[in-house]
Amino acid sequence: MLRHYNEPTLGIPSFPGSHLVMDDHYIYLSGLTAADLPDGAALLGDIRAETHQIMEYLSRLLAHAECTLDDSVRVDVHLTDLALQADFDAVYARWFSAPFYPTRTCTVSPQLAGGASVEVTLMARRPQQR
Repeated sequence: MLRHYNEPTLGIPSFPGSHLVMDDHYIYLSGLTAADLPDGAALLGDIRAETHQIMEYLSRLLAHAECTLDDSVRVDVHLTDLALQADFDAVYARWFSAPFYPTRTCTVSPQLAGGASVEVTLMARRPQQR
């Protein structure tokens, strides 16, 4: 059975979707940018600050499903410029237990919603299903 969840601090999504959808095995999180976050507009343009806040909110969303970022199996990253990847990675890597990182795709998306520099989405496996 699918369950849908919207994080109250993020408000109702501005798109036709949910912040998080889970079934008995997996958790799927919608893409998240700093522009989606309360007071996130102040972070725009600072890739490290944007990344930190996004990862914090992704962690919060996973906690709702009794998971952590270490339960992530796949992450999709969209950057407005690949030159930002090293700064993104410097923050991103700290949120996982090395060397057990999820699979990842990183693409260039020249224009992200709200003027953000990065968008992150992920899929996690629910611990009780391992």
